[in-house]
Amino acid sequence: MALLHDDRLFPAEEGTRAIARRLYASIRGLPIVSPHGHTQASWFADNKPFPNPVALFIQPDHYVFRMLYSQGISLEDLEIGHPYIEEPREVWRVFASHYHLFRGTPTRLWLDFAFQQLFGLTERLSATTADDYYDTVCAKLASQQFLPRALYDRFGIEVLATTDSPLDSLQDHRLIREGARSGGWAGRILPTFRPDPVVDPAFPGFAKNIETLADISGEDTATWRGYMRALAARRHFFKALGATATDHGHPTAQTADLTESKASRLFEAILEGTADAAQQEQFRAQMLTEMARMSLDDGLVMQIHPGAVRNHNAQIFARYGRDMGADIPMRTDYVEALRPLLNRYGNEPGLTVILFTLDETAYSRELAPLAGHYPCLRLGPPWWFHDSPEGMMRFREQATETAGFYNTVGFNDDTRAFLSIPARHDLARRIDSAFLARLVAEHRLEEDEAVELAHELTYGLVKKAYKL
Repeated sequence: MALLHDDRLFPAEEGTRAIARRLYASIRGLPIVSPHGHTQASWFADNKPFPNPVALFIQPDHYVFRMLYSQGISLEDLEIGHPYIEEPREVWRVFASHYHLFRGTPTRLWLDFAFQQLFGLTERLSATTADDYYDTVCAKLASQQFLPRALYDRFGIEVLATTDSPLDSLQDHRLIREGARSGGWAGRILPTFRPDPVVDPAFPGFAKNIETLADISGEDTATWRGYMRALAARRHFFKALGATATDHGHPTAQTADLTESKASRLFEAILEGTADAAQQEQFRAQMLTEMARMSLDDGLVMQIHPGAVRNHNAQIFARYGRDMGADIPMRTDYVEALRPLLNRYGNEPGLTVILFTLDETAYSRELAPLAGHYPCLRLGPPWWFHDSPEGMMRFREQATETAGFYNTVGFNDDTRAFLSIPARHDLARRIDSAFLARLVAEHRLEEDEAVELAHELTYGLVKKAYKL
């Protein structure tokens, strides 16, 4: 008995399935390039064992506890937000007894992949098998083969990017790089510059963050020009430690192109705390354009991840803080929102802006036509709520006809759950193989072209787009 079928996610029609098998076989063993995610550099700097299955599978993964919470299981019962898990076996039993909730979801595929491929478990997780799972996973985690660096190597990861505050010292990244230079572990862990805490006036602690930015940059962030110099300095600091990209989690994709004097006056209102919601949005919009300008200077690739209403559940936010599974997608405009930035920088060949969306209605109407025209634009893969077999297939069907394949950037896993990385990449490779197989079966591609495309979608495009 096995948790995973060898032909999972391949077409049901036998001839097309055979093509998909061949395509997948050609890319299955390619290295994993993970240019955007939320794993922790400290895991690899310290290289300490993961403490227990709950800390590995449940606590960092909002896909897991979000589903459980939706069915009435309290976050307290899962010990979410606790710095130390007091009863991990009991938490695991709660999770196992509700594992049926994940039927038909990508989370089920990711978890079963890890359970079978990494831990050799082949009987389905349930209340009955909960303790056997727990004991098996604990025993493995205690071994040298399951230390973070060993898993990185076992997964075949070539490069892994974290996502980091602009105020972070990046000490863990520094330790990893220093160790590699002295002949130690050579894993490539890169930071990514995520400036939200110092460019979004609605971010908790924004005013204090601006003061901290002044302290660590040596610039006067009470003035617009000093603020710009401070941000540029932090970007250069990140780049010196290997960063190739920035990431922007703004509520919308709105951009602006204000004169320096207007931007300076707006910044003053922001710092004084007198700016209303519209002015705060205009400030975020201006900062996206400023970040594009800085990317032309320092070469960092720019990622824009808009369209999430963050912390929608006020009670959960008040009790547990950010990133607790209560973020909800919303409608997002790109055509008019991006126009100011694109009017200024859209034709610059030295700029790369990767667009993501949680609004699938924008694929064929806005995103694919934009990326199919502007030299600076590329389309990021299905993200977050759409990181799923159906979401990936819809993306290929809706975007390819206008943007083609080469205006996309392969796949990134965007995960906090380390063990899900190989599972997510395997799923993406299978879906791309299935999509390309259909084009071959319909005589829209020759199979040699599909093989080449499969390699590009898995490995080539992501390395090119993220300058890796």
